[in-house]
Amino acid sequence: MRLHLLDGTYELFRAHYGRRDSVPGPDGSDIRATLGILESTLALLREPGVTHLAASFDTVIESFRNEMFLGYKSSAGMEVELLAQFPAAENALESIGVAVWRNIEFEADDALASAAIRWVEDVDQVVIVSPDKDMAQVVVGDRIVTYNRREQKIYDESGVVEKFGIHPESIPDYLALVGDTADGVPGLPGWGAKSASTVLARYPRLEMIPPDSSGWEVKVRSAEKLASTLRESQEVVYLYRELTTLRLDVPLEESLSDLEWRGVPAGRFRAFCDEMGFDADSIRVDRWRD
Repeated sequence: MRLHLLDGTYELFRAHYGRRDSVPGPDGSDIRATLGILESTLALLREPGVTHLAASFDTVIESFRNEMFLGYKSSAGMEVELLAQFPAAENALESIGVAVWRNIEFEADDALASAAIRWVEDVDQVVIVSPDKDMAQVVVGDRIVTYNRREQKIYDESGVVEKFGIHPESIPDYLALVGDTADGVPGLPGWGAKSASTVLARYPRLEMIPPDSSGWEVKVRSAEKLASTLRESQEVVYLYRELTTLRLDVPLEESLSDLEWRGVPAGRFRAFCDEMGFDADSIRVDRWRD
């Protein structure tokens, strides 16, 4: 049995920007992202082996990390119509019988990571349905993997090493050095993907990197300058690592059995479609709940 954990925030963005046709909602606003995530999640549930599923959302974009670092990602500048669809998208997935986690203090990724670690011993495999590179830190062998639906590619631990040049436990350190523009983490000047992966492949954590480049047992370009930048940025680089480290203690009320998908509840689904103005009969549903 596999447990699938869906990055609802990413899927909502993908549905919004990947769909060209506008879908007018009851108030006239464009709700194509809500219809898109509804249809794409039903498509995921049609894939072989998808029996247990939960979706996690950034119900509000801001989290505890915004209090730690002013430059961290926020809802500022987001399209109003997209931001307004988070509650509708969450309701949409619940209307088809999917467990939904609405995150306020934490982020969607924190809940996904917490769930993966919590239930990894109870299932054959945990599949985190997200392309976000920060989720790679949770990968464990082939027991916890990430799944990029757009590329139709699964990344186990060997896949993470092949892609980033480092093992999963070094991903927060890697992101602290190179930055993560999606989350507003700038990284350190001069440090790029190649230099960070080369150094961290030999010294997996920031604390293990010799302060002087003369002590490095790997060759990287501009090593002396990189080492100097790292020495002068100790406080900020550890802050960046804390920002990019996923929390594993998000309280989740559900049991594993609660995540078993038993089909679409017809009444709730049709009521939601009526509320949103969707044609329920035009949406493909392969399994109804008894």
